[in-house]
Order: sequence, then C-alpha cells, then structure tokens
Amino acid sequence: MPVLCKPAVAVPEFVVTLDETLELTRQVHAHHTKLSLALRLIGNTGVLKRHIVQPLQETLKHPGLTERTQIYVEQATARIPPVAQEAMHNAGLRAVDIDAIIVVSCTGFTMPPLSTWMINKLGFRLDAVQIPIAQLGCAAGGAAIGRAYDYSVAHPGSNVLIVACEFCSLGYQPTDLLVGNLLSNGLFGDAVAAAVVAGRDRSGLVIERVGSRLVPDTQDWISYMVKETGFHFLLDKRVPATMKQLAPELKAFVSETSRSIDEIDHFVIHAGGPRILDDLSLYLGIDPEKLDVSRRTLREYGNIASAVVLDVLRRKFDEAAMVDGETCLLAGFGPGITAEMMVGTWQC
Repeated sequence: MPVLCKPAVAVPEFVVTLDETLELTRQVHAHHTKLSLALRLIGNTGVLKRHIVQPLQETLKHPGLTERTQIYVEQATARIPPVAQEAMHNAGLRAVDIDAIIVVSCTGFTMPPLSTWMINKLGFRLDAVQIPIAQLGCAAGGAAIGRAYDYSVAHPGSNVLIVACEFCSLGYQPTDLLVGNLLSNGLFGDAVAAAVVAGRDRSGLVIERVGSRLVPDTQDWISYMVKETGFHFLLDKRVPATMKQLAPELKAFVSETSRSIDEIDHFVIHAGGPRILDDLSLYLGIDPEKLDVSRRTLREYGNIASAVVLDVLRRKFDEAAMVDGETCLLAGFGPGITAEMMVGTWQC
C-alpha cells in the first residue's frame, strides 16, 4: 500500500513576532473603530512568531500584482529545490524515481505550473505527471495526500512527490480593514513543505483510506475576491465554529476503517487557529493534548496554509512520537468549508 514518508519543511529567514505584530497593528490602524477587538483576536491566536519571505517593511508595501507575482516565482524557484530534495532523500528516492508531482499553493499563480519548472530544472523525468492544485487553500495539503494516494493505487508501485509552497505574506492588502483581515495579518506565515507518497514499502504512514467532506452552504466563509491588486482574502467569523459540524464527519470517516475515534493514536490536524483545535478536541471527545503538535506548529510558524499538516507530521517523525502499528488521522480544513482526510498506520 502507498506510504506517506517523512516530510521536509523550510521557513524563510525573516521573522515577525507577536509583539511586533501587535505594535504594528496599533501604528497602522490607530484610528480603526475596532482596534481593541483586532488586537485581542491577534493576541489570542497563540502565534508567537511567523516567518516571511521579505523583510517586514517590504512586506507592508503593495507594489502591484505583477511585481508580487515575480517575487512569488523568484522565491518559489529558490526555496522549493532543497525542500523537495530533502523529502526525496527521506524516502530513499531520486528525482528520476518520481512518477507524478503534485504542487499545491493558494498564494501565487503561474501557468504553466511550478511543476513544469521543476521537471525542466531539477532532473525529473519528462513523463512525470503534473497535478497542480490551486484553489483548496489550507485544505490542499490533505487533498494532495489524497490525490497522491489515488495516483499510487491507480499506478501500483509509483512514487508521487507533493510540494506545498505558501507565501501568505505576499497576500497582504493594506486597504482591507475588516476585522477578519486584520486578524489574518497576524495569523498566517510562509513556508515550503514537501513529502513523498511511495509506492513500495518504506518507513512512514501506510495510507489506508482518504476522503473529503464539505460543510454545505459555507462557500463564502473562506474565499478570495480577485481584484486588480490581486487576491483579497475573506474570512467569516463563523469559520471556527464549523468544527461542531465537521467532527461528526471525521468520526464517520474513521468508522469506514472499522475503528472508532477512540482507537486513533495520533492526530495530524490543520492548525487554522486555537479555537479550531479546542473545538475539535471537544467535539471529537479526545484529550486536548493529542493536538499539542498542531499547536506547536501554530505557535512557532503561524497558519502556513497547505503546509501545516506536513509540518505537523514532520514533527511527529522528528520526535519519534509514533510506534509501529499505531494509527493516525490527518485532516486539513479550508475553503468550502472542506475537510480533506486520511487514516494511516505507522510502519517502522
């Protein structure tokens, strides 16, 4: 069965702390009528620091969509290669062993996709299948694992490389003054992550089942409005409460493997915010400590969109947290509102 191998994750060198974010919000939005609310919400995110691809003062500028796209491409092509190489090394593979490449990103747009550049420049085979995913936001990390599994099942023995490239800081819009946007300015961070779903036995998570769930009539709760200045992020205040609706869906999905949620040993959950994690532990009926690794990702990197689940899983590998035969539920949440899920068993 396909095996999800140890991910590789890299964050940029420029750091923004919580204190810097709060002080900047006070300065830039001194006359905002809901400044106190925005400061309280940012302070409650649990995000102590984030990493961004440019110095903070450059990030706060908006040079226009053309220049931002150029920065996105320059940063992506510089930062993807070492992360992809490390992920393949973790799986004991080389570029020529990769049969398909899935690149997920919601923070920049290129056509052809970044996978085309990777094939041309990084030694991948010319017949490697390209599967770009651009519109699932934070859920795309889980979706990429699902699509890699589907490809591996359809093509037994094949190896699929997943790359999540998210530069959320390039989406900063200085004219967006809704409280949800101010909160987002203090929540999201930048990262590149990669992992291999291998078609033959390796150490990692043996993928048993993948699935998707949609919360009906919530398509406007997380979205982009596309304007001349680029992507304008819209975040509805009702989003955190969706865990009450999604928790039963996660339980039902786990039951498809003839298990109950109580039989899941490890949880690799998208760290969209502290309330999402708190509510999920409440409605799943699990010990909040089982989501501590997700909280560490949120605390140290912020919400890094589709790269979150790969970073949480990477931390599980690094900490040797899983024992042979233990089970794991992975779930990413994003626009839709969508949940992209996987159940696997740890194999040493």
